[in-house]
Amino acid sequence: MSAPARAGTRPSRLLAADVLRTGTIGLRTRRLRALLSALGIAIGIAALVSVLGITSSSESALLAEIDQLGTNLLSVSNGQTIDGQEAELPASATAMIRRVSGVTAVAPTAQLAEARVYRTDKVPAFDTGGLAARAADTSLLGALGASIRQGAFLNRATERFPVTVLGFQAARSLGISELRQPVRVLIGGQWFAVAGILNPLPFAPEIDRSALVGFPVAARMLSYDGHPSHIYVRTDVARTARVAALLGPTADPENPGSVAVSQPSATLAARVAVVSAGTTLYLGLGIVALLVGGIGIANTMVIAVLERRTEIGLRRALGARRGHIAAQFLTESVVLSGIGGTAGLVIGAAVTAAIAKARHWGLIIPPEALWGGLAVAIITGSAAGLYPAVRAARMSPTEALRTG
Repeated sequence: MSAPARAGTRPSRLLAADVLRTGTIGLRTRRLRALLSALGIAIGIAALVSVLGITSSSESALLAEIDQLGTNLLSVSNGQTIDGQEAELPASATAMIRRVSGVTAVAPTAQLAEARVYRTDKVPAFDTGGLAARAADTSLLGALGASIRQGAFLNRATERFPVTVLGFQAARSLGISELRQPVRVLIGGQWFAVAGILNPLPFAPEIDRSALVGFPVAARMLSYDGHPSHIYVRTDVARTARVAALLGPTADPENPGSVAVSQPSATLAARVAVVSAGTTLYLGLGIVALLVGGIGIANTMVIAVLERRTEIGLRRALGARRGHIAAQFLTESVVLSGIGGTAGLVIGAAVTAAIAKARHWGLIIPPEALWGGLAVAIITGSAAGLYPAVRAARMSPTEALRTG
């Protein structure tokens, strides 16, 4: 009742169960409109949850790669001369680097620029698929911490014969998925038997896309000139920085500036930073979607107030207080956003799980993304429904019945 309660009468009350029941009348009677309004919130929350979940899963996988790789792996490769030409590492570079204090393993490789890799001799010469042939020795597997997916790696016997080990991406590009039957590939116009396939090496993509052969057979059949082009160096963890500073002058004392020294783990760490930077953009898009969803709920609630003026006037005439009316419409908006938020959590988690499975990541969804996402949805719905609820509460019974 709008007027004070008369003597002997009690003011009207609205129990919590009644608030929920009256607050969901609009949702039950206008299901399609409610569904479309909740969809906007669901899309926004799904975007937030999936972005945070995918980012966390991706970062976890990258950090796991860094942990597996270790931060004590360095690489020495051909740099550039003063006039911008590609420099060449001396033939003695590997032996010199082995003498550096703090170095625990050295694995030289050499790209065989003139040796192309093909599945058969029917493939056009220009269609290289981005693959390369590289000479390597038996120390490469241990220095990189790599592992064999199928078959076996080069050994003291096979490195002298036309035998090759394929990087993971190289095997995929050549259409070789298993080695149950003898398989050959054409390298530099010569047939090589495939002895093994490596597991993926994200920190050494040049090896991932290469066909590896032994140094002796590379010199005999593929015109290897004795100069390494990429040397992997494993160090004592405590001395990594010191060793990195010495590698250039040690590998090429006459031209230390023409030697490129890098740390593969730093590249992976940079990838983590890039992923984090991209997350900000996608979170912004999710917030925009959430804002659009909130506007949709506000619009729905304003229309609901206009359509239900007769109901509002009748309830006010029967004794409903302004707070009761406000609670009814505010509850409707909160329930609507809660439904959308819950649906968004489910969708976002499902998208994250699907992508994590496809990329072979461990599934990680930050707990704050779940409870925070639902909280954001409810807060958004409450804010969106506040004005319509106040507007409905301010209607006088006569005004509502007259304009209804």
